[in-house]
Order: sequence, then C-alpha cells, then structure tokens
Amino acid sequence: MKKNRAILVMVLTVVLIGLLSFTSIVGFGPDRLGSARNIILGLDLAGGVSITYQAVGDTPSSEDMADTIYKLQRRVEQYSTEATVYQEGDNRINIEIPGVSDANKILEELGTPGSLYFIAQTDSEGNQNYSYIGPDEWALNKSIEELQKDGSIVLTGTDVETAKAGQVTNNMNNTEVVVELKMTEEGTKKFAEATKKAYAAGESIGIYYDGKFISVPNVNAEITDGNAQITGMKDFQEAEAIASTIRIGGLQVELEEIRSNVVGAQLGEEAISTSLKAGAIGLAIVIIFMIAVYLLPGLVAGIALIIYTGLMLVMLNAFDITLTLPGIAGIILSIGMAVDANVIIYARIKEEIAAGSNVKTAIRTGYQKAFSAIIDGNITTLIAAVVLGLKGSGSVKGFASTLALGIVLSMFTALVISRLLMTALYTLGLRDAKYYGKAKEHKTINFLSKKNIFFAVSLLLIVCAPVFMAINAGTTGEVLNYSLEFKGGTSTNVVFNEELTIAELDAEVKPVVQKITKDANIQLTKVADSNEVNIKTRELNLDEREVLNKALVENFGVDDAKISAENISSTVSSEMRSDAIIAVVIATLCMLVYIWFRFKDVRFAASAVLALIHDVLVVLAFYAVAKISVGNTFIACMLTIVGYSINATIVIFDRIRENLGESRNKERIAEIVNLSITQTLTRSIYTSFTTFIMVAVLFVMGVSAIREFALPLMVGIVCGAYSSVCITGALWYVMKTKVKKKVK
Repeated sequence: MKKNRAILVMVLTVVLIGLLSFTSIVGFGPDRLGSARNIILGLDLAGGVSITYQAVGDTPSSEDMADTIYKLQRRVEQYSTEATVYQEGDNRINIEIPGVSDANKILEELGTPGSLYFIAQTDSEGNQNYSYIGPDEWALNKSIEELQKDGSIVLTGTDVETAKAGQVTNNMNNTEVVVELKMTEEGTKKFAEATKKAYAAGESIGIYYDGKFISVPNVNAEITDGNAQITGMKDFQEAEAIASTIRIGGLQVELEEIRSNVVGAQLGEEAISTSLKAGAIGLAIVIIFMIAVYLLPGLVAGIALIIYTGLMLVMLNAFDITLTLPGIAGIILSIGMAVDANVIIYARIKEEIAAGSNVKTAIRTGYQKAFSAIIDGNITTLIAAVVLGLKGSGSVKGFASTLALGIVLSMFTALVISRLLMTALYTLGLRDAKYYGKAKEHKTINFLSKKNIFFAVSLLLIVCAPVFMAINAGTTGEVLNYSLEFKGGTSTNVVFNEELTIAELDAEVKPVVQKITKDANIQLTKVADSNEVNIKTRELNLDEREVLNKALVENFGVDDAKISAENISSTVSSEMRSDAIIAVVIATLCMLVYIWFRFKDVRFAASAVLALIHDVLVVLAFYAVAKISVGNTFIACMLTIVGYSINATIVIFDRIRENLGESRNKERIAEIVNLSITQTLTRSIYTSFTTFIMVAVLFVMGVSAIREFALPLMVGIVCGAYSSVCITGALWYVMKTKVKKKVK
C-alpha cells in the first residue's frame, strides 16, 4: 500500500466512525432517518397494538383454534417477527404486535379473519356458479355448501402460501400493478388442474371472501408452478387490499374483532438504558483487553468493533428488524463474538513474527492462514441462521435475522476493515515488531491423556439433565420451570383509579400479585392513555382469582366490577415449538454436511455436531437444576449456544487439518491433536473471556428479565470453551484411530 492510500484509509475510517455515530445518535432529516431511536422495539421495550378477536358462531374445537392461532402467527409476522398470538378463554384470540401504535390501521390491513374460496366459473354440468351484476360486482348463484358438494371450490385460503402486491413491466413496457400469489405444494396441484380447465374453456376463477367477490380474474394460461399474478387493479392500494384479504383468508375459524388497544412497554425505559450502559461498558473492557494483549493490532480490533457496532445499529434500522430485550442481549453477545475473528488473525501474526518473519510478511501470512478458519466458522453459523430464518417462526425468525446480520458484519469488519487499517498503519511507519507482539512458545499439553476424564465429566453433566428433570416432574409436576410463553396462564384486566407507571407497577402491584400466586413469573402491561393494566400470571383457580381480586380492592381501592379474568394459552404454540425443533435439526444436518465437505472427513463433522449436542444438553441441565424460567429467551439462548459451539470448534479443527498433512501414524496423529489444541488454546481462552465479559456485565447491570437470559448464556459460553478444547479433538481422535481399527 502506498503512503497516500494509507492516509486516505485513515481519513475515511475517521469519517466512517463519525458518520455512523451521527447517524445512530442523531439521524438525518426531520424523521431522524437511520437513528437508533427509530429501531423497531418489541412489546417488552416499547409496547404496541393488542387486538382481541372472537370466533363467530359456535365455540370452535381446540384443533381449529390451534390451527387458526398458528396461521395468524405467520400472518402477523409481516409486521414483526416478535408478534405473538395466543388463545384467551374458549373462543377468543389475542394478537400483540410490537413497534406499532395505530390499531385502526392494523385492523384495516389485517382484515377480519374468515374463509376464502377460489370458485370455478362453471360447475361440472356447465352451469354458471356466479353472475356479473354491475361494475366490478359479482354474485353467487349457489350457496357455499352447494359449491363444495359439486366440487366447484377449487382452492381455499389454506392453499395459498403467500400473497403480496407488486409491480411488473408488461409487454408494452408499461409498469403494471399486480397481486403475486404463491401456492402451497398441495395448492399448486389443485391450481394446475383448475387453471387447465378454465383456460381451455376461456373462463375465470372468482376469489370469494366474507360474503363477496374480491376479484374475478380471467385465466390466461395453465399455471403449473404455483405462481400466479392477478392484474387489472387501478392502483397499488387496491392490489395491497386484495393481497391482504387473501393472506388472512386461510383460517379455519371466522373471527370478529371485539376490542383493540395500544399497550405500553412491559419493562420500561430502565431495561433499555441499563442494557445500553452494559453494552458500552462491556465494549470498553473488551477493547482495553485487546490492546493490552495484542498492542497495535488490538487497537485496530477496537476501531473495527466500534465500526461493527455502528453498522449493526444502522442495519437494524434499514432492515426493520424488531429489537426485543433478548435481541439487545444478542447484539451485545455478537459484539463479543466479533472479537473472535480478530483474535484468530492476530494470534497468527504473533506466531509468524515468533517464527522469524518480518512484520509485513507476518501481517500478510497471518490473514491468509486465518482466512479458512474464519470463513468456515462463520459460514457454518450462517447456515444455521438461514435455516432458522426460513423454517422457524416468531422469536426464532427474529433471532435468526439478528444472528445472520451480525455474522456478515463481523466478517466484513475483520477481513476488510481491520486489514486495511493494519496495512495503513504499517505503511505510515509503525513497522517495529514490538508494536505487534511475539507469540510465546508453549510446551505442548497432552490433552488426549485426560480424554477419559473429560468424557466422564461430560457424561456426568449431561446425565444431570434427565435426572433433575425427573426430580422436578416428581416435585412440581413440570420437568422445567416453564414460563407463561410456554404454558399459558391467567390474564387479569384491572382498571385502577389512577394511571400507574411501569416502575410503580413493579414496586407496588407486582409484590401483591406474587404473594398470592407464589410465583415470580408475572407480566404487567399498561393500556396506553388509560388506567387499565393487564396482569398475566400462572393459571389461577377460582379461589385464587377471588383472593387476587380482594387484594387489589383492599390495597388499591379498585372497583371489583372493573376486574375481569380469562385463561390464556401459551404464546409459543406447539406448532412454533415443532418449527423451532425442525429448524434446528435441519440446520445441524446442513452444518454437518458443510463441515464434511470442507474438511473431507465426516469424523470432523460428527465430532462438531456431538459437541454441539453436548453443550445444549449441559445448558438444559443447568435450566433444570437452577430452575431458571423457560420462555422465549430459552429458545434464543439455545440457538446462540448452537452457533457459538460450532464456531469455537471449527478453529481447532482448522488447525488440526493444517498440521495433519498426510500423516497416518497413530502416535503422530495424537501429537498433532495435542499440538493443535495447544496452539489455539490462547485463542479459545481469549474469545471465551471477551464474550463472557460482555454477557457478565449485562447480567450484573441488567433487569431481572435480562439476567434470566444472561446467566444460562454464561454457562453455555464456559461449556462451549470446555467442549471445544477438551472434547472435540478427543472425539475426532477416537473416531480416527479406534473406530477405524475396529472396522479393519
């Protein structure tokens, strides 16, 4: 790099930091575009809209309600991945959407959930199923029951996977507004048959919803791939209205809206301010540590981390990712993990200097040798994030978005930003090896000689999970301490005589409720611009409800007539849980295949996956032993550990692959495994330490809800470091030598 270019890099770095800081803190224009304050916050941090629907007619079956809740959950994810849908009583469904404040707009866009039908123009005998009665108006000639019996209803709303408004360029090069439809696998087959018949006869297929036709498009071709476009709308608003109606029309139960409210944050501003302070303190500690250990490269890492944090805030804004309390913790954690790539690089540079290379060569070689470990580790985790995003739902999808964004940005800042800065500083005269440090030569530690002890310790830790889960089941009836999100409970609406703040609710109301429920798992939500408060607790029986009502009347002078209660279902439905499990299984298999492909040895992949399962089971055991509340943060915690475990393991495997060469000698293989673990030990300790520090500061300073997330996460970080150093290499060695010998 030439000196002029080096100066330009330094100037652009200062400008970039200034621009990111200004954007994050202030923003641009009257709307403060790009400002961190414009990031969409979850219901727990900023409140949102709460809508209650009631089933029309007879009380639906539990299966129909569960199906409707799941499909509504997928519908409302267009507003936020953190939106929740749950059952209230026997025939009501609550929807809570964070980050929005216009209930009427949501109701208008969401529509009134009901049944949607795609109806053939003619029946099996050629009779017209519907008739044109006026401008853009059509009427049915038969009842829905008659159409169903005849087979004229070719699709229902459940056969449509997605519907969205869009714009296309037609044959005349004019822009045209359309509604784009994508069918499910079963819907694709049905639609192919229906369009084949309609196209041959020159007929239309009417789309009928809530007692009227919303569109009657002509069929211009046989559609076999399940992708269709509806044309002829006068503007984008009409197209969006039709698309919204189709999206909401695939429900088993017809619903009517009975109330809607704008609700306040559940945790208040204290949760945000303490988390942000914790993040700033943790980041400062990490930067100081990096400078102390790696000198000039550590300073570069600190600058790269500041840029990473700024980019993360801007990107969260740009991609409209909803940020919840676990999301804040996830970002702070990702800052700690972003250090990992820098540690790998700088450790390599120090090794090259110790081996006798000059600084320029050491920098170039360090980045080259670290590249494969960084790419493999991050791509493996990115695969998990992509699969979780595609297959997961609710908080799983939100977590995946934040994780994927963090991975991409960390690779960019480590491989591009830090390298440019390092090269620029060298070009500007900082060339003495003393600025970069020199790796100390460490005696190879014989980790494999203790492998049986490590395996025994791990087995003991894993066995704790089923043992304590069985003990919990025997004493409390539940294997884990499930929160409201997992098991539901009772929702009590109270109208107080005066408006109480979140702090007052926590200090005065919560202790009264906890004394009666004997359970700290309580969620308080205010209704905006009113004295109404929603209290969610474990399920209360009739006697407990009466005691709670009496306590509220005696302690706060509440009118007993203004207290109502209903049982509510879990916000994490069984379908969402199965989605999460399926997503994790698929992600694990994809990671296994990728590691197998990259390392040309299935034993590397198998060892990494076994270590991943080991870490998850150990943390599960901690949840069972410590009786930590299992809610949405549990899912985020487990998914974080999956990504962290794989990333830590890949670095050691990359060094084993590098040192292994063509050696087939058993004794030589053992020596290589011990050497590789020893060479990467400093990296493993430093990365785990920096990540642990970020989470530990969050645990010390955070509110109670964030501490419940941070504590098991710290256990997971320690466990991930232990398994990557003590378990994975030993597992691979056993598979490489003992298993191979038995096969022979």
